Amino acid sequence: MEEGTTVTTTDATFCLHQVSITESSEDDFQYEEVPGDDEFSLQDGDEDLAKALHTMQEQAVDAQIMAQRPGQIAKHSLSEMPEVVDDFLCNFLIRMGMNRTLDCFQTEWYELMQRGVLEPKDIGFVPDAYTCNQHLERENKCLRKEMESYKLAANKAKEALLRMQKERDFHRMHHKRVVQEKNRLINDIKRLKTHYASYEPMLRQLNEKYEILLREKMLTSLERDRVVGQITGLQATLQSLESGSTIHIPVTKAGHKGEREDALEGPSQRALREARVSSGVNPYDPAKDVTKQMSKRYPKDSEFPVDIQVNPYLARAKECVRPLKSGMYRLSNTLKVHDLAVSCLALHPRKEIVVTGSDDRLWKMWAFPNGNIIMKGEGHTDWLSGCCFHPSGTKLVTSSGDTTVRIWDFAKGGCILTLEGHSYAAWDCSWHSFGDFVASASMDKTSKIWDLNSERCRYTLRGHKDSVNSIEFLPFSNILLTSSADKTLSLWDARTGLCAQTFCGHMHSCNHATFNMKGDTIVSCDSYGVLKLWDIRRGVPMVSIDAGPHPGNQVAFDPSGCIVALASNDGTVKTLELKSGNLSSLVGHEDEVQSIIFDHKAEHLVSGGSDGTIRIWN
Repeated sequence: MEEGTTVTTTDATFCLHQVSITESSEDDFQYEEVPGDDEFSLQDGDEDLAKALHTMQEQAVDAQIMAQRPGQIAKHSLSEMPEVVDDFLCNFLIRMGMNRTLDCFQTEWYELMQRGVLEPKDIGFVPDAYTCNQHLERENKCLRKEMESYKLAANKAKEALLRMQKERDFHRMHHKRVVQEKNRLINDIKRLKTHYASYEPMLRQLNEKYEILLREKMLTSLERDRVVGQITGLQATLQSLESGSTIHIPVTKAGHKGEREDALEGPSQRALREARVSSGVNPYDPAKDVTKQMSKRYPKDSEFPVDIQVNPYLARAKECVRPLKSGMYRLSNTLKVHDLAVSCLALHPRKEIVVTGSDDRLWKMWAFPNGNIIMKGEGHTDWLSGCCFHPSGTKLVTSSGDTTVRIWDFAKGGCILTLEGHSYAAWDCSWHSFGDFVASASMDKTSKIWDLNSERCRYTLRGHKDSVNSIEFLPFSNILLTSSADKTLSLWDARTGLCAQTFCGHMHSCNHATFNMKGDTIVSCDSYGVLKLWDIRRGVPMVSIDAGPHPGNQVAFDPSGCIVALASNDGTVKTLELKSGNLSSLVGHEDEVQSIIFDHKAEHLVSGGSDGTIRIWN
């Protein structure tokens, strides 16, 4: 409705009523367009207004029809509906409430009719003027009632319009205030982004410095351990020389650099030669030194140590006087270390440091158990499957789905050697306790022993009929353990590359196998979650535990040899207490558990899963 428009209602006997609606002045505020077909919903309590509007619409339609056919309606009302005199008078008396007069009239009227004084033809009809006046009077009353309802509806409509105008003004003001607040917040966000951008280079620089300092701290600690190992070895050598006894091979190869030196002998080989010299054996006697004869073709080949060494970590196992029970482990920490699955774990030989390998082609070194990252390495072109520390803790070996085995030097911060020879993915790798040899297992049904001094494959172990899934050196010996998808385990002599013993008993593919600390027992798991403990001397299974039906991915002994942990494909870590046979499940991972290790004192259990996390249990 335009400004100044007037609505007028008139009647013959009523005064003029006017309702003026003026539109408030519009400002320059921009509003979104409202669709024209939106339904207008009245508030509660306005049902009368709706009825009045509906009645007005019906009356307007009736008035339009009557205006189109006025003559027909008048003719029908006057000619087709005549009224006799007696009915007219009776109706008049009834309407006026004159009941006694009506009784007298009816008595006298019917007496005259019975006596024949009044004939029906003499009675006649009431003139049309009276009937028309009567109809007009009734219409007049109806119009008065309708006018009252229209007045009431108009007043309610006016009140509703004023109320909606006030609400519109309130919401308009509120919208302007919200827009102002939004613009202020946008300006604040832009200012904060600019402020953060000015600090971002400094934060990046500080983060880089922090990582460099951590790496330097780690390298300094490793160098200190190396020097301590050298001093210990020299002191033992001096004591042996003074006493005139046989020189024993150093337990830790801290002085071994493992680099591509020009000399023909590595530190381990030099120690072996000196031990033979001091014991009265001529190291250059061709009749007694077969390895020297074979080394004419490969002069840099390393020599395998004598197979009579004692595992020094047995003393550490004896210190673990109170091993935890299998059901006492509880989740203490969760670290998100990779974007993809954690496929392998390795624990530093002496320090609380863990290396994780992942399907994202990276390995990362973490401080344990706080989770601070120390170093990471990239270079593999496919997922990592296995990792193992050098006995001195200064290097790392990794195996990958790209068929290669890589050697990493922490001091140099990168890969120093890539070993190629497998035709399919390499599943696992292990380092010899003297640091000169690395063993790898592959999907191509073979295992390989690599000489790091000559950088070549010394032996290819053939005998399994399916993929070789895991491989491990027995600590301080030349014995290798492999597990295969052909449902068997095998022991190999690394000096000759020949199979010494085969263990049969699994009904499904063997996924992993490992030694206990003493080296007299093997535990293995298969693709149906069955655990088996084997007696190495007898070559038969001692115990068989069904932890399935989900596959077991990896098993591990604790240092005391009393508890076995299993990484299961159902997302749990299962622990078996050997004395009681109690099998417990540790729930925490959101996906399959791929790897598991104990720390040096069996106080913590570390598991890696397909959810990209490692979880620490204590």
